[in-house]
Formats: sequence, C-alpha cells, structure tokens
Amino acid sequence: MEETPARLAGRPSWLLTQLAVHAHRLASDGFGEVGARGYHYRILAALAEFGVASQAELGRRCNMDRSDVVAAVNELAGRGFVERTPDPDDRRRNLVTLTPAGEGQLRRMDRALDKVQEDLLEPLPAEERRTLADLLTRLLAHHRRG
Repeated sequence: MEETPARLAGRPSWLLTQLAVHAHRLASDGFGEVGARGYHYRILAALAEFGVASQAELGRRCNMDRSDVVAAVNELAGRGFVERTPDPDDRRRNLVTLTPAGEGQLRRMDRALDKVQEDLLEPLPAEERRTLADLLTRLLAHHRRG
C-alpha cells in the first residue's frame, strides 16, 4: 500500500475529498441494492417533505441539473413511484407527485442510507457523529452563502 504524502494526509480538504469518494461509493452500492440511485432519493425525499412540485422546483430543491431531473423523474414514473401531470395553471409545466409505491421505495432507500451511515461512521461514537454532522453543516452553510 502506498503512503500518502504527509503534506496531504493532514489537510482537511484532502481528507474530505477522500471520504466523499468513499461515502459516494457506499451510498451508490446501498441504493443499488434497492434498485435506486442517489438522484431518485433526492427527488422522492423532496416530494415527501415539500409535496407536489414542478420539475424546475425539484431541480432547485435537489441541486440537480434540469436534464438530470427529467431523466430521474422519467425513471421514477416508469416504476410507478411518482406521477407526472400537466400543471393546470401552465400547461407547459409538469407537476410531480409522490405515489404510495414511491413512499414505500423512499422507506427502503432510507433504510439503505441508514446502513451506509453506520458503515461510514462505524469508528465514531454517537456524540462524535453528531459533532461531525454539526461541523460539516456549519461549513456547508458558510460556503453556500459565499
């Protein structure tokens, strides 16, 4: 196994990048076990929390490119997890609604993601996990403002 240069190994930016790659792999594998992708989770979670939304609203809420939203909504609609209907106020726009089957899929994805969190954070006790989440939340909020 090759060693990481010391000037990299202790830098938070490098550590975050390496951990992000690992976390993404774990999440992709976990979602794959329930026949899903991360984009599906973002959309289903947004619909569950905020209710019916246009595809443009989903893109903004989920931080997704419009074409990725369209592709993911197509996949979810094809599996009966969402319904897409024309907006009665603007026929050029589609409204997306979570279905009962979509709620079930979201619960399966929640369980898969819970397992990912456990695997990712295994060496940390509960208090340190909360502290890490708080610190990362503060950093992200700071950089989103800037």
